[in-house]
Amino acid sequence: MARFVSIEPTDVRFPTSRELDGSDAMNPEPDYSAAYLVVTTDAGDGLEGHGFTFTTGRGNEIQTAAVAALAPWLMGRDVDDTLANLGPFGRELTTDPQLRWLGPEKGVIHMACGALINALWDLRAKREGVALWDLLSRLTPEEIVDLVDFTYLTDALTRDDALRILRAAEPGRDDRRKLLLEQGYPAYTTSPGWLGYDDAKLARLAGEAVADGFDLIKLKVGASLDEDIRRLGIARATVGPDIGIAIDANQRWEVEEASAWMAPLAKFDPLWIEEPTSPDDVLGHAAIRAKVAPIKVATGEHAHNRVMFKQFLQADAVDVVQIDASRVGGVNENVAIVLLAAKFGVPVCPHAGGVGLCELVRHLSMFDFVAVSGSTEGRYIEYVDHLHEHFVDPAVVRGGRYLAPTMPGFSAEMRADSLAAHRFPDGPVWAEA
Repeated sequence: MARFVSIEPTDVRFPTSRELDGSDAMNPEPDYSAAYLVVTTDAGDGLEGHGFTFTTGRGNEIQTAAVAALAPWLMGRDVDDTLANLGPFGRELTTDPQLRWLGPEKGVIHMACGALINALWDLRAKREGVALWDLLSRLTPEEIVDLVDFTYLTDALTRDDALRILRAAEPGRDDRRKLLLEQGYPAYTTSPGWLGYDDAKLARLAGEAVADGFDLIKLKVGASLDEDIRRLGIARATVGPDIGIAIDANQRWEVEEASAWMAPLAKFDPLWIEEPTSPDDVLGHAAIRAKVAPIKVATGEHAHNRVMFKQFLQADAVDVVQIDASRVGGVNENVAIVLLAAKFGVPVCPHAGGVGLCELVRHLSMFDFVAVSGSTEGRYIEYVDHLHEHFVDPAVVRGGRYLAPTMPGFSAEMRADSLAAHRFPDGPVWAEA
């Protein structure tokens, strides 16, 4: 009987602040980072589970310590039994009476739980020899709903609701799987839009995005209204009237300020405004949405858990649900959020771009397409063209579409040389700096 024998955490950081990659109104000089873990067993098959949660630099050591603190919940457990019952294991982990006091189900400890749950899904998919999106898409509706913790959700989504959604999507699964492998999944790019880029770089990257097949780009806004007007003017002039432009304020504004700021930006026809105010302010988002329509409101990358997504949907506060692969409690909770979005008829467009997020969220959107919503209409996965070279199974986008990964696992595994070079603070990249 094989058992889990170790969790090996690593504080990994990339000096993205040097080129201002990732810069926005609230994060002017981020160093994209990951609290990374490797789960090992004594099965003798050489397979490991890899997972992580994303941060932007300082404090990543705290997140890494939280990951390491979860080892007692896993060590010594039977591998086969645990991997066959990841729904119950996830609920045991996230609702532990003592651990729960640190949340409950939010913040550093919940993100650590998500990293561990993701690593276990990575291991399970490797053991079954399939990519995670394909593994999830082949589960029965009953097996999928067994992953979901319906606590606090039943006023919006019950087990029977979820089963109806999944059973309705079952007949077309094989055709959609084939279509996904042939055509990929729509992507949009934020690569041109970082606030730290000068006008020439913005125009060049926006033009390259259109040439590469993207029909939607995203720009960061919120630091200066005059600057936003100028930059959006450059972007619109570069891409023309037929390419979508989304904008992202990264929580910068007060509620009234958001609608006032958006009024002069409306002439550039933005598709959505993302995180216009505090990510916790459900009613604030609802008020902004009512005032800026028909511009859509998108949010979710900083939402703590499934309960917050439920409230955003119930309050008509969001037009675009933006899940994050490493913010909530891992695959299990993201499955719950995808099902909630389907119940309310709201499209899911994941947040990505940080360390490894493009690699992970493509699996979740592809599962949504094959097994839940059955549609890519109005749906995109965010793409940023950096840091992919550090992953064993990097995200690939061609013609503005994510290719479906076929390598077994959750695509979370980083290259050993990249881990060694970027380990903080003693890896060569940091020691030499």
